[in-house]
Amino acid sequence: MELTMGLVAIACGIIVAVGAIGASIGISLMGGKFLESSARQPELMNELKTSMFILAGLIDAAFLIAVAVALLFAFANPFVVS
Repeated sequence: MELTMGLVAIACGIIVAVGAIGASIGISLMGGKFLESSARQPELMNELKTSMFILAGLIDAAFLIAVAVALLFAFANPFVVS
């Protein structure tokens, strides 16, 4: 049982780490593309800003879902038989 709990703790850390790295890379790429597109066509900046914030929320939502799954495994672990 101790080995299972240790492996679950490592898995939770990996889930959160990969989710955070993916969200950071996604938001940075999207922010860079937003700056490029708003520099090329400044008249579309308001529409692009709206789309950027919606996409940023979706990217963060995916990370928060990964954190929720990691917390589920950490506190209500279905793999540990008591």
